[in-house]
Amino acid sequence: MNTSSNPHRAGFVSIIGKPNVGKSTLMNALMGERLSIVTSKAQTTRHRILGILNGEDFQLVYSDTPGIIQPKYELHNAMMSFVYSSLEDADVILFVTDIYEKHDEEPVVERLRKMVDTPILLLVNKIDQADQAEVEAKVEYWREHLPNATRVLPISALEKFGTGELLDLVLGYLPVHPPYYPKDELTDKPERFFAAEMIREKIFKLYKKEVPYSCEVEIEEFKEDEDIIRMRSIIYVERASQKGIIIGQQGAALKKVGTWAREEMEKFFQKKVFLEIHVKINENWRTDPKALSRFGYNQ
Repeated sequence: MNTSSNPHRAGFVSIIGKPNVGKSTLMNALMGERLSIVTSKAQTTRHRILGILNGEDFQLVYSDTPGIIQPKYELHNAMMSFVYSSLEDADVILFVTDIYEKHDEEPVVERLRKMVDTPILLLVNKIDQADQAEVEAKVEYWREHLPNATRVLPISALEKFGTGELLDLVLGYLPVHPPYYPKDELTDKPERFFAAEMIREKIFKLYKKEVPYSCEVEIEEFKEDEDIIRMRSIIYVERASQKGIIIGQQGAALKKVGTWAREEMEKFFQKKVFLEIHVKINENWRTDPKALSRFGYNQ
């Protein structure tokens, strides 16, 4: 119940941008919770993940989205559909670039130029890694390149510089509306989803080259008791050689994935976790519509 004298505001805030500009780090900073996995590799985020931030007189529904890329697989097409669907229902758009941006995201910029009725806050991230002259040059570039952007703001999501001001700005653009979700909800994703994401994050951090991109994780069983959660998970790969790499010599690599993921899960769920991991081959799952649907890559 809203006991504030202010009208209740609620809306959807889409966070978009190229891979590795800091979208997931930004949403985690704005939420004060670690909902999105973060690695140094591109294309870590594959789904549209909602983070629901509640206050007495507001509800902000953030969408963390995959990085904008030129699709090479059906998986990529599905990822880009998450991006563009998030633009369709956005009340506010946070377009994230960074200080290293090479300004080659023209297709999405062209789409944003046509969105004259939706507030666009253009965020130049990672300014903690640049000097003042570089920051000012980037800000000026974007003011000229995307003139319909409502504001161009320098921020550091990692250092949480500018994120407080950003939250205040976003709240000011939200429409007066009752909450879309119950006020005690944090996200639209089930616990199984976050468990799978934590395993996938460790895969991205432990393995090199193409292997992490060829992996998908499924939580086959999730049983929660009062003091422990028992899980059985499957890592799917596309080729037998990748299965060998994931498992490692005498299972050492897979054991490390499991240990790291379990430690992360116990922090997240605030319970002991028993985690069982298997590795299976699902050939060319990234191009198979049935496999993609099974793994949740459909609207």
